[in-house]
Amino acid sequence: MSSSCELERAGSILKSTHADLFLSKRRLRQAEMIEMVRLKRESVSQNLGFASRPFVLCGLPVKRPEKGVLLHERRNGQFHLQVTGHPAHGLPWGQDRLVPIFLATLAIRQQRQTISFRSATEMLDTFGMQQGGSQYRRLVGAFQRIFGATIFFGTDTQRQKALVVHQARFNFMSEARIWYSRDPNQQTLPGECQNAVVLSNEFYQEIMSHPIPTDLEAAKALSSAPAALDLFTWLSYRCFNAKGEDRIPIFGDFGLVHQIGSADYARPRKFRERLERWLDLVKALWPDCPAHISNDGDYLLVNRAHAVLDARPLAERCLAG
Repeated sequence: MSSSCELERAGSILKSTHADLFLSKRRLRQAEMIEMVRLKRESVSQNLGFASRPFVLCGLPVKRPEKGVLLHERRNGQFHLQVTGHPAHGLPWGQDRLVPIFLATLAIRQQRQTISFRSATEMLDTFGMQQGGSQYRRLVGAFQRIFGATIFFGTDTQRQKALVVHQARFNFMSEARIWYSRDPNQQTLPGECQNAVVLSNEFYQEIMSHPIPTDLEAAKALSSAPAALDLFTWLSYRCFNAKGEDRIPIFGDFGLVHQIGSADYARPRKFRERLERWLDLVKALWPDCPAHISNDGDYLLVNRAHAVLDARPLAERCLAG
């Protein structure tokens, strides 16, 4: 028997008898990314990106919506998000949430409404997605769902017994010209054609008015765990704004369960278990994260902290208040 066959057989035996000791390539890769996030954090050299406020406060669907479902709603206190999908492409979901982060990051970096990038490979690289036919098809579908979606984002506050409502309905993009090449060395098409996306006026103004710093390496590590990514970006924002220890209800009409873009859970215990797992992932990337579930299991307790260290001066200007 050849040495390679012997190794395969040994690996199969190890996996079947000691599954707890076996690490798949995916888990090893995730562990490497987590280590990279922590090293960059410790050396204050994080790869700075930006998220947009509506999708930090209220998450997009985590799982693929059922066929024919074109409406998604989430609430975070006074904030209300409603996303209507295009009949031909459906609602944005799962890893589609990386597209708004990518667009917001380029808009802030380039400081203009019409943003450009070299190729689809750039986005795949940004979020650690492997290059291949299936990933390209997924990326094409993500842009189609994002481009076709209509977003309603509103806030309501009570001031001197008068209800003050601020609402906006918008699309992510008003125009997009994107080409896809599987050759990572191909920078442009003949005639110097480049990828160009024109952000809608409303989305661009939202990004520029409320740019929320995030750690792109952390987003890369959590790209296959969208609910944990939602929790990480929200905790980054919430902990920065905390004045002291805050108690966020997990359940109820204004609880965290209605904020994260996860499916509704029939029993609170199930959601609490999921929340604990998402928190474990967040703390693997951000060990100093001060969030934890209260002893009675009804609240998430958070305190002031900084998830994006190298963005602190910018965060002071962008997120204050």
